[in-house]
Amino acid sequence: MVVLIDTDVLMDYAQKRAPFYENAAKIIEYKYRHRFIGIITTQCVANMFYLLNKDKKKINYPEDIRNSLLGLCYLFRVSEIEGGMTIKALDERQYTDFEDRLQMLCAIKENAEFVVTRNLKDYTESEIKAIPPEEFLRLIESE
Repeated sequence: MVVLIDTDVLMDYAQKRAPFYENAAKIIEYKYRHRFIGIITTQCVANMFYLLNKDKKKINYPEDIRNSLLGLCYLFRVSEIEGGMTIKALDERQYTDFEDRLQMLCAIKENAEFVVTRNLKDYTESEIKAIPPEEFLRLIESE
């Protein structure tokens, strides 16, 4: 199974955000055990670096942030956003969230079956089904 993991789920893991951390940690564990093919995007990594560096209470050193993100990049396949995807996402005015549209375009490019996110409202028009972490975990655990 190929899935794109959205930034919010990875931030739940990185920041140990309650009550979402447990599901995010299980997803990371299942990826580590090769239970699925996981995709993250270059945009996700950039956003996480910015958000984690901004929140100095949680992680104190940029080097720790770099190491954490490197770990995710080695664990997941990183999908690059190409120039044409950026133009397409800007031009598709029916999608109100530009960043989520870029995520979806990467999911399409990678032939993902699902996007795993807690932000379902911004994926209602997407070509690939968005599911919450708990639903994804039920799918993985039923295999």
